[in-house]
This record gives sequence, C-alpha cells and structure tokens, in this order.
Amino acid sequence: MDQSRHRGVGVITPTKGIAPDRCLLAVGAQVLLQLDEPRSVSQAWARLKAWRAEHGHYSPVSFSWFVLALDVLYSMGAVELRRDVLVARSADAAALER
Repeated sequence: MDQSRHRGVGVITPTKGIAPDRCLLAVGAQVLLQLDEPRSVSQAWARLKAWRAEHGHYSPVSFSWFVLALDVLYSMGAVELRRDVLVARSADAAALER
C-alpha cells in the first residue's frame, strides 16, 4: 500500500499513536463545546485549554493541532468565521449546503 497517500488518515480518528482525546474529531468536538456563542479564535483556544484541563485530558494539543481541528470542522460545515469570530453552525445549516 502506498503510505504517502494515507499519511493524514490516522490523525483524524484515534490510532495507536494518537490518543482518543487528541484525535482531530475529538478535539473538534471539544472546540464545538466552547462555541456556545460566537468567540474569537483566541477565546476558543483559551477555553479549549481550560476545558481539557478541567476534564482530565492531558494529551498535548498544540495551537497548530487546534487549527487543524478547526480545518476539519470547517470542511464538515460545522463552523465558520464571521467578522473575525468563530460561529458553530447548526446541523441543519451544514446539511443544506451539501
């Protein structure tokens, strides 16, 4: 199997090398929990770090990993950036655009 075609697959979902609380789908879900109202990227990042500490998620998540999780959420239509703030989109709104 050509490994170069499958490099990013193991980071989206948990694998032997990526803890379940650190995979991009889990971090994305954790980000969505922080977007109960529109927030700046900095606010969402600060809230995510605090939430992970409060809930015992000690696997490291860097800012770049947070941005990758935002990319996954954006590609799924779950978040958007409006006037420099992140906004969680409803499932209905995301489904309508497909």
